[in-house]
Amino acid sequence: MPRYALELEYAGTGLSGWQRQAAGLSVQQVLEAAASRLALAAPVAATAAGRTDAGVHAEAMVVHLDLDRAIAPARLRDALNFHMRTHAVAVLRAAVAAPDWHARFSATGRAYRYRILARPARPALLAGRVWHVDRALDVPAMDAAARSLLGRHDFTSFRATACQARSPLRTLDRLAVSRAGELIEVVAEARSFLHHQVRNMVGTLKLVGEGRWPVARVAEALAARDRAAAGPTAPAEGLSLTGVRYPVDPFA
Repeated sequence: MPRYALELEYAGTGLSGWQRQAAGLSVQQVLEAAASRLALAAPVAATAAGRTDAGVHAEAMVVHLDLDRAIAPARLRDALNFHMRTHAVAVLRAAVAAPDWHARFSATGRAYRYRILARPARPALLAGRVWHVDRALDVPAMDAAARSLLGRHDFTSFRATACQARSPLRTLDRLAVSRAGELIEVVAEARSFLHHQVRNMVGTLKLVGEGRWPVARVAEALAARDRAAAGPTAPAEGLSLTGVRYPVDPFA
């Protein structure tokens, strides 16, 4: 039974996230339904590099699935896209993978980008893709505060209260804030993230950008190891998974 690696992009608006849910349509459900139409018999299960929440987007989510028949990768990509054509989900690349390769457990890094639109006028073209903030934000202060979160820490203050990870320890490799006109981008990279970690960090950095928090308070919130010590959770629509890193590129 051949294993395939897939790279997906999807718009999270209107979807219940990656994982199948009791209610609402998920990306996993859309992909598995399409893949099952290509199988000879058994339903197909898909495993992703991570779980994105409802409303979160992906530019390069990596998934693996096993089929009970061999299909050329390009044909598999096109067939899946045909069956998913009514949804905002698309396969960008497909490749044959080793039988023991795993989209989640073989990954060594993940990257996210969070976008804030800082202007008085609400977004029209970027609706559902950004967090609209109706005032200017101090980007240098946000970036300075972000640097205090780099490295290996107990991120209890920035994890969801319902997070099921065994440990709150994570190593944050990159957290950078930059501006491109009215758009502010927060880029985060790590081997793995806690539930809502990126959105909670962004919500906290926004308080710094507004001048409501001094830069030093972010480090204090981290040290508190208490979710109540950090800022609010940023909305899902500004967040996109931009890449997953592996020791060897499965699509090379």
